[in-house]
Amino acid sequence: MLDALRLIGANKPQLIELFDQIENLQFWIKDLQGRFVWVNLPLLVNFGLQKRSQVIGKTDFEIADATLASQYRVDDEEVLKGRPIRSRVELVGRFNHTSLWHITSKIPLHNSAGVVVGTAGVTMPYRQQDMKRPDSVLSNAIEYIIRHHGDRITNRSLAKACHVSLRAFHRKFLETYHTSPHEYVRQYRVRASCNALVFSPKSMAEIAQ
Repeated sequence: MLDALRLIGANKPQLIELFDQIENLQFWIKDLQGRFVWVNLPLLVNFGLQKRSQVIGKTDFEIADATLASQYRVDDEEVLKGRPIRSRVELVGRFNHTSLWHITSKIPLHNSAGVVVGTAGVTMPYRQQDMKRPDSVLSNAIEYIIRHHGDRITNRSLAKACHVSLRAFHRKFLETYHTSPHEYVRQYRVRASCNALVFSPKSMAEIAQ
């Protein structure tokens, strides 16, 4: 694509404006720290915002539900390691504090030297009639973790939520998230706790508990 743009002498940044015209498709670019450096208009609409300046320079924790933001950051860290996310079904928060199932893809961004300098992603509402849900089994597990991350979570309870055997669940989770369910839950809790330290009125002892 870049070669084609060079061929006609086009300005590459202009291409990004097309993402403002695709209804219901949210598009964003983040730096290494998870700060937004660009978002499209559908993303602003999703969060009930009017200007890009209300998002640029901020992280998910400043515009989304803390629990979901923790999940997004855990995923971003995997993408920064060079592990793209393809067509994952996940919950995405909205301006009215509700959340809807979306299909999300994320990729690492590299500079001219091949070094990862950020991430880019797209997400759009999941519609049962339009597509096969690619990882519906694990979506049940992620939803369970989001709702019960403060409780004791076992692989058996997650497998039960997904209606599959313990062995099949563990294998599928490793293939999809490149980490064990136990480690995913641990990372999720760490992110949620870090956010609570900054934004929650709870004491440090309460957060630790």
